[in-house]
Amino acid sequence: MGTFVDELSRELRPPLTAEAAAVEADRCLECGGAHAPAPCVVECPANIDVPRFVGAIAAGDPASAARTIFAENVLGGTCSRVCPVEVLCQRDCVLIHEGRAPIEIGALQRYATDWAYRNGVPLRAAAPPNGKSVAVIGAGPAGLAAAGELAARGYAVTVYDERAEIGGLVRYAIAPYRQTNEPLPDEARLLAELGVEFRLGTSVGSARLDELISEVDAIVLAVGMGEDLDVAYDGDDLDGVWESLPFIAKLKTGEPPTVGERVAVVGGGNTAVDVAVEAKRLGAEVSLLLYRRTELEMPAYEHEVELARDEGVEIRFLTSPVAFVGRDHVEGVRCAEMRLGTPDESGRRRPEPVPDSEFVIPVDTVVKAIGQRPRDEFRALLSDIDKDGRTRNPKIFAAGDAVSGGASVVRAVAEAKRAVSALEESLRWTE
Repeated sequence: MGTFVDELSRELRPPLTAEAAAVEADRCLECGGAHAPAPCVVECPANIDVPRFVGAIAAGDPASAARTIFAENVLGGTCSRVCPVEVLCQRDCVLIHEGRAPIEIGALQRYATDWAYRNGVPLRAAAPPNGKSVAVIGAGPAGLAAAGELAARGYAVTVYDERAEIGGLVRYAIAPYRQTNEPLPDEARLLAELGVEFRLGTSVGSARLDELISEVDAIVLAVGMGEDLDVAYDGDDLDGVWESLPFIAKLKTGEPPTVGERVAVVGGGNTAVDVAVEAKRLGAEVSLLLYRRTELEMPAYEHEVELARDEGVEIRFLTSPVAFVGRDHVEGVRCAEMRLGTPDESGRRRPEPVPDSEFVIPVDTVVKAIGQRPRDEFRALLSDIDKDGRTRNPKIFAAGDAVSGGASVVRAVAEAKRAVSALEESLRWTE
């Protein structure tokens, strides 16, 4: 078991040593300026001054580097581990145009923030209390980012979450080879030192939300997405058939499932890739990703697909499950070959089954990783939101996956910052 857990948690981006960080940071050209920001800054949703923090590392000052990061992103440590830098800041590094490798911005950000956690660097210097209170519903990335921003500006902030630990999707739904539990405990500690109060294991439904509206000056709704999409197949009730979120939660809590020799993962997004990679690390001889369209239409990032292949995952395109077969335990996936027809509402060509093309793939485990559904309890509030997170209720602002439908952690941070700015503007108008 210990070997499996170690393999599952073998990090995609291991930490840099101080020497390696200094050498890597010294490669940065520190481009950009007041009138023309560096491309990496433009591509950072959290608006971190990348050349400045990288320059501080090169100068041997990781404390200043961390303060630069925390000034824009209180979840800088988490983002350094899970942010898709390959399609954001690192993609536009000017060194690429010179035929050189981009600066490892994510790894350098992790080095600086980890140094800060070990050496007592605070997230921010809090402003004096302003006498106003805000309730944040949800302790995932958007909720934590909003709480940090508000507490730093002098608000009394209370974060509510139904789970026993903070982190939301980072804690329970991101594969452990990207992030285990670290650095969430450090981020929770620093947020508490900033003045954030946590009420975990506390569910907030519509009735409690109505009470909070009368108790506080404003509310940030950051509840994230709900359970896996309810896509049903014959044989769903067989042992060995999993939804993606419970499967990943088992990995994250150190209780990895026994998957057998052959695993099939249904889906084509980043979560499907994560599950397929972790299944391979669990010891599956074959980890097979089944996707009903072609590689061109896959929602997963291109670099994630290549990562899966590098890890030994096989991908079968134009293949869609019809049913799961077996007696008590799943033994196979009955599939149909697909072809692409006319575009559907997403703009992608609709997959259609090829007549008389069904076949069975033998498996020991199946994981459905097709997406998540919205949270039903706040559907009315979340159905009418402007670009800055304002809802139809002037006291309630929203951010994160509940608004975007599912995006990256750093996008959730950016949305939280916009919602906080809108909240402050609203409170100023009502004073």
